[in-house]
Amino acid sequence: LPDAGALLKRMAEAIAAARTADMTVGYVRVAFTDADYEAMAGTNTRFAAMAATRRMTDGTRETAVHEAVAPKPGDISVRKTRVGAFSTTDLDRQLRERGIDTLVLAGISTSGVVLSTIRDASDRDYTLFVLEDACADRDSEVHDVLMHTVFPRQAGVIAVAELSGLVAAR
Repeated sequence: LPDAGALLKRMAEAIAAARTADMTVGYVRVAFTDADYEAMAGTNTRFAAMAATRRMTDGTRETAVHEAVAPKPGDISVRKTRVGAFSTTDLDRQLRERGIDTLVLAGISTSGVVLSTIRDASDRDYTLFVLEDACADRDSEVHDVLMHTVFPRQAGVIAVAELSGLVAAR
């Protein structure tokens, strides 16, 4: 991704603001085990290709959270095997057990992970905010269309700099 360093910096700022406000910070990362690779349907060409090459294997550097934004004790951390954050994890259960009904989302692949997660979280009745400048996509035009046209139908779209004000207002 272009300007990955700047993206990491903004994500770290958002996490720091969340921690200062005593918000729960959650991490969702994709990683596969041998059993996951074996269970992948050949009809899913994207994941079948990952299975064939053993890409994104759990425990490798490729699937680790970057140290600049690494989880701390008490954070939620789940491993997923599909694009969205909910379908192959117990994330919803963990959030509900903590009484969390509002999510602030950031991440890589605006057109994949973020889009899938927003759609699913909206169907689960979470209040949603997405940090426009803490998300990225390989296609900047698609990122912009999602942020300015699609996401506002289900989520508030804000900048990292606005997060502290949002927390204070709630």
